[in-house]
Amino acid sequence: QVQLEESGGGSAQAGGSLRLSCAASGYGIMSYFMGWFRQTPGKEREGVAAIGRDGRTSYADSVQGRFTISQDNAKNTVYLQMNSLEPEDTAMYCCAAGPASLWTGYRLAASKYKYWGQGTQVTVSS
Repeated sequence: QVQLEESGGGSAQAGGSLRLSCAASGYGIMSYFMGWFRQTPGKEREGVAAIGRDGRTSYADSVQGRFTISQDNAKNTVYLQMNSLEPEDTAMYCCAAGPASLWTGYRLAASKYKYWGQGTQVTVSS
C-alpha cells in the first residue's frame, strides 16, 4: 500500500509561481514512478507531468516550459514547480504513483497509475 499526500496549493496571480509537494510513503514506494494530474469540474482529468525513478520526465503540451517536475528520493517527495501561471491552470492537482513496469509509452495516462492522493487546490486569478 502506498500513501500520497499533497501540499503547497493555494492562490496566485497570473504570471506567478507555486510549488506543489507530494510526500509518498508505504511499502515498495521506490519502485513506482510519479505523476501529477489536474481536474476542474466538468472537464476530464488531465495528466500534467510525470517522472520516472531514472529521472526522465514527461509533460503535457499545455505546461511544457512552464512547469517542472522533480523528485527527492531521500525524502520520497515529488515536486511540481509551476511558473508563469495562467488562469487556465486553476484546478485540483493530485499526485499519483504507478508501477515501474508501466513506465512506457504515454506516461500521462491515468490508467497507468495505481495510487492517488487527495489533491490540493490551485487557483490562479487574472
